[in-house]
Amino acid sequence: MDDKCIMENLLLTEKGVCDLYVHGTIESSTTNVHQTFNQALNDSLCLQDDIYKQMSARGWYQTEQAEQQKIQKVKNQFAGM
Repeated sequence: MDDKCIMENLLLTEKGVCDLYVHGTIESSTTNVHQTFNQALNDSLCLQDDIYKQMSARGWYQTEQAEQQKIQKVKNQFAGM
């Protein structure tokens, strides 16, 4: 398994962890549990961002700029909500 594959697996796993922490935060019944899940979520989001930045710096995670027309279309769809 090469470094790129390892980083892809780490990123995918961290995204899954973030999803679990979001649900834990939403479903928590006490302030203490809510704060604990929320802090864990924030920590995981920072880790996910670090992994993404490392992958991007190596050219392993490429993104493309969204066209302004597409951005405006999405904004218009949600403007009436």
